[in-house]
Amino acid sequence: MTHYDSIILGAGALGSAAAYHLAKSGQKVLLLEQFELNHQLGSSYGLSRIIRYAYDYTQYIDLAKAVFPMWAMIEEEAGEKLYTRTGGLDFGRHDQESLTAVIACLRQTDIPHEILSPSEAQLRFPQFRFDDDMTILYQADTGILAASQCVLAQLRLAERHGATVQPDTAITRIIPHPSSVEVQTAQGNYTAGTLVIAAGSWMRPLLKTLGLDLPLYPEKCQEMYFDTSNPPAYEPERFPAFIAHMKYRFPYQPYGIASREGSGVKVAAHGGKRLNDISEVDYVPEQNAIELAQTFSQTYLPEVGQLRSSRVCLYTMTPDEHWVIDKHPEFPQIVFAGGCSGHAFKFAIIIGEILKDLALSGTTQRDISLFQAARFNG
Repeated sequence: MTHYDSIILGAGALGSAAAYHLAKSGQKVLLLEQFELNHQLGSSYGLSRIIRYAYDYTQYIDLAKAVFPMWAMIEEEAGEKLYTRTGGLDFGRHDQESLTAVIACLRQTDIPHEILSPSEAQLRFPQFRFDDDMTILYQADTGILAASQCVLAQLRLAERHGATVQPDTAITRIIPHPSSVEVQTAQGNYTAGTLVIAAGSWMRPLLKTLGLDLPLYPEKCQEMYFDTSNPPAYEPERFPAFIAHMKYRFPYQPYGIASREGSGVKVAAHGGKRLNDISEVDYVPEQNAIELAQTFSQTYLPEVGQLRSSRVCLYTMTPDEHWVIDKHPEFPQIVFAGGCSGHAFKFAIIIGEILKDLALSGTTQRDISLFQAARFNG
């Protein structure tokens, strides 16, 4: 039985980041992934994710202030471009609570931004059409993270620092001991002083075997890419990422990202079909999600036309849509992060650092009070 300092379960955005930080700290690290690397069955695969300061909780903005330079550090170490600055729009009716909360938090945290009228915004960004009663927020640092490239870069860097990355290895059993953990797989058994669980929508069943049942639910969401009648206008240098605060009109929040590597413009919804368990997931795109994106585009992005491609992407939701980052209450050598609720990819590199801190010292200097598992007690 091979012994490691730290074993990590899950090689997506969070697990790969944890492996990078732990290996860089000098730990002997084993990263186990049940599927192939960069698989399409979870939450981390894809061409693009939004990175932004524009949040309605100051805790996220404080983390974002650290995240931008951390991704720059990864870019430099990996020798590749992962972040593209596009600018970003948040817009909706002037009294929409989620939008007014974002504006208030940006002001409170001194993040530079602009508030535009519909006519000002449309002149500046002619791809869009805005309603007369809308407020438009522009934040210049918003951009795109190259999702799969980020995960693969973190994995390569983890290996460069000495980590062992092992795909196609399903976990059959986790056995906590007083000061270590044993992980059993079909390929063999391993032990470590600490265990990090970052298994996305598969995390709840793993934690349940350890006596901890958290309210984490898979949600079947979709990435959708569309053709436009004016492709150059939807490239990253001209088309800002956007989030439409329009709960008064749409069941889920529409958002979009510039075309990348000829993908077509991404228009999708922040949310989808809620499931009880990962075993219920099928990977057939839902027609109603496609129709929602098309309905939005017909009014607000009139040059966006025919669907080019669609694929299922999982969210793992918590009841309050805040993440879970914590230690196991009975086995402190086991730490975990998940329940990312569709908005953690941009923070993966700092969540990995937090997991490293919790695994090595049991605490972190980052403010994670919002993410404690104990909030679900009772």
